[in-house]
Amino acid sequence: MSKQIKTDVEINYKKRNQATVFWRGILVFPVAVFIGSFAVQSNAGYAAGFIILPVLLALVFREVYPSYLLTFNHAFLELQTRVVAYVLLLTDDYPSIERNKNIEVVFPDINGGKALNRWLPLVKWFLAIPLIIVGVIYSLIALGMTFIAWIMTFATGNYPKWAGKFVLKTMRFWNRVNGYAFILVSDKYPSFAL
Repeated sequence: MSKQIKTDVEINYKKRNQATVFWRGILVFPVAVFIGSFAVQSNAGYAAGFIILPVLLALVFREVYPSYLLTFNHAFLELQTRVVAYVLLLTDDYPSIERNKNIEVVFPDINGGKALNRWLPLVKWFLAIPLIIVGVIYSLIALGMTFIAWIMTFATGNYPKWAGKFVLKTMRFWNRVNGYAFILVSDKYPSFAL
């Protein structure tokens, strides 16, 4: 089994819903509000909504990753992945707040936290700074590709494969970075490569 988060999205490239292409940002608003409601009391920026501090304390002092926190963080990351996949045109399925068989995020087996280094969570956020900088560059490129893909999908009804592959790889990259630096389910430093 992998030591990092794995993300799978089933992308349909043909016969896409042309009517919703340019309205995804508006259509996704109710689910975005739902996600944002988890971050109301947080100043954590990108990692807002994830339960980070209690996990860090449990790992450092008890060498345990509480199962209920792992379940919440997994479900929250999977929900974010469904929303991003919908907005960036990887899927036409409206992002449900429940699981979707076409979008899956798999966490590595951490054996209740015993497979993780108990002191590494104290510095992972700092070690992830170069990854975040590279991730921002990847995201800007993915947004540019998505803009072109919006136009092509609206005009032809087909989503370009070159855009889908890059956008999906960017999503996978960010999920690996989240798993390493914020959700703390991996001690393996993510690769800079997509």
